[in-house]
Amino acid sequence: MTALGQLAGGLGTALLALVVLGWLALSAVACLVGVGLLMVPAALRVLHALAARERDRLARHGFEIVAPDPPPVRLRSAVVDPTTRREVGWLAVHATYGLALGLLGVLLPIAAVRDMAFPLLWPVAPDATSTSLGFGTAHSWPQAAAVSLLGLGWIAVLLGFGPGMARLQARPALRLLAAGPHADLSLRIAELTATRAAALDAHATELRRIERSLHDGTQNRIVTVTLLLGAARRMVTRDPAGAEELLERAQTAAELALAELRVIARGILPPVLSERGLAGALSGLAVQSAVPCRIDVDLAQRCAASVEATAYFVVAEALSNVAKHSAATQATVTVCVRGSRLLLRIEDNGRGGAGEAGGSGLTGIRRRVAAHDGSLRLTSPDGGPTVLEVDLPCGS
Repeated sequence: MTALGQLAGGLGTALLALVVLGWLALSAVACLVGVGLLMVPAALRVLHALAARERDRLARHGFEIVAPDPPPVRLRSAVVDPTTRREVGWLAVHATYGLALGLLGVLLPIAAVRDMAFPLLWPVAPDATSTSLGFGTAHSWPQAAAVSLLGLGWIAVLLGFGPGMARLQARPALRLLAAGPHADLSLRIAELTATRAAALDAHATELRRIERSLHDGTQNRIVTVTLLLGAARRMVTRDPAGAEELLERAQTAAELALAELRVIARGILPPVLSERGLAGALSGLAVQSAVPCRIDVDLAQRCAASVEATAYFVVAEALSNVAKHSAATQATVTVCVRGSRLLLRIEDNGRGGAGEAGGSGLTGIRRRVAAHDGSLRLTSPDGGPTVLEVDLPCGS
């Protein structure tokens, strides 16, 4: 199903590529009489926008494409610009080769459904009704039943060749839309430097939180236990009853310190992640949520422990925000793996208007996500709904 969705999405951009290719061809011809000089900048902007859309589409399916610097839109600069020439080459290939693969990805499921249902439709269909791809007409029940075998064949083709077709459709974009050897990768270097700084900042913040929790809570309780045990030791011979009371207080303080240590340990890396996996851990969060929450997890593989921990804390913080600020009555958490990416979507039906200001915790979430070179997108219009989407690499 993922391959079919990718092929169908590629068909959409291929149809747009066909339109843009015709526009560019028309602009080139019109340049001979001078009118095309006015058409070229708009056509080039549309070309670059379509190429960026294709990069984003493939990224959602796990194909990472490093985008080059923004190409020019003036004719003289565009003619000698390598990025523009590569995008035009991709446009021509995708508008033909990609369009054909996309059509196959859409038409074959339709043909499979029709042929599978052909024996049911044949008795009431006109005499001239043929199979989905025109392989003759059926004149008897055995012939009509044989058509359903053809439908099974289309399903087998889709299951066997669908992923390969999707990869073939994406290959020209991976080769032509990525930053070439000529490209200046300074923006990518700056982005990686920023994410590294965010990772270090998130790490330092986490260490400060742990230190503060240990110093202000657990350490004070352990000091209390030590003092109570010392006092009880001095009183044990002259006031056994008082010593017993002090020992009880020391035991209570020790139990509280142990409970706080467990809370801190769970905050570093929740044991439920290693015991039950991300799906089980998120189900536990949904049960504990103050707002009724539905969990939809589709994970065919385990991700790196650090990525699962980040996903867990993102969902935990998001559900906490929903309970505190949104006045929502329902929340939904959707988690799935697409290619090499882990996608999270947290949605609530609250009043909206969420933002990173005001101590909502979204800044911390963004830093955690950036530390893994992931992305975060928040949509929260006034009146709702609020949708938080997070994209994380599975293996880092």
